[in-house]
Amino acid sequence: MVAETKYYDILGVSPSATESELKKAYRKLALKYHPDKNPDAGDKFKEISHAYEILSDAEKREVYDQYGEEGLNGQGGMGGMNAEDLFSQLFGGGGGFFGGGGGRRGPQGPRRGKDMMHQLKVTLEDLYLGKTSKLALQKNVLCSKCEGKGGKEGAVQSCRGCNGQGIRIMMRQMGPMIQQVQQACPECRGTGEVISEKDRCKQCLGKKIISDRKILEVRIERGMRDGQKITFSGEGDQAPGVVPGDIIIALDEKPHPRFTRKGDDLVYEAKIDLLTALAGGQFAIPHLDDRVLMVSVLPGEAIQPDMIKVIPNEVPSI
Repeated sequence: MVAETKYYDILGVSPSATESELKKAYRKLALKYHPDKNPDAGDKFKEISHAYEILSDAEKREVYDQYGEEGLNGQGGMGGMNAEDLFSQLFGGGGGFFGGGGGRRGPQGPRRGKDMMHQLKVTLEDLYLGKTSKLALQKNVLCSKCEGKGGKEGAVQSCRGCNGQGIRIMMRQMGPMIQQVQQACPECRGTGEVISEKDRCKQCLGKKIISDRKILEVRIERGMRDGQKITFSGEGDQAPGVVPGDIIIALDEKPHPRFTRKGDDLVYEAKIDLLTALAGGQFAIPHLDDRVLMVSVLPGEAIQPDMIKVIPNEVPSI
């Protein structure tokens, strides 16, 4: 005897129903009461989906059979998986109920991978003159031998231990209380898929990806600034069913022994003798492009400490 039959009654099956019978009953009712087809049946659709979510999970069903809804402490009510997500998972969801626009929708295409950020040390000369640097990176790419499948055609199977979810809900009884623990499925190691050892790709060992060395040519344009970012679209790590993210290169300017940069200006601190400061003369500044700029001090100009002289138009055009 089961503690209660509410969820079985909602699906219209007996407490002894098999997994196949549960799925068949859910499919029939979900199609009938889906909000895209029956807009006034939203609550009924959620109720059906919640009942199926509990009964289709062997561990949750066992707890429900023994203790009823009270035993599902933390999972009761209408919580758990979103009804639309459950429907999409079973029916392969995608657009609206009839494949058109409008209505509620399931997952919209593959997810996007993470962007990869790297710093590139550059000198003030690099930013002044421009430069092309080569940067070697390690990234994940789809295995070329199995084309990212992990093994030969048809070798990849959905994990039965977690129904392809990658996680399992473990129920632990501690006296009168039942504790729910979520953990990665040990059978598929959280991937939701399994490949028999004999069918695994020999190159990637069933992982679907391999590590590859990538050489990027980073073009530093004249006039770029410290912290400026250069983006290589779609060059991030690859993975099955994932749109690769970007590789973003952030420029990191090294301190310069002679110049500091303020906006578009270069600042040089010159030390001159007292005679030149009072009577005039010249002093030299070695520029970033190996030219030597001569700075004139006019007689009687009387240079003061921290006085600023400007040499115009000696920075690169941006």
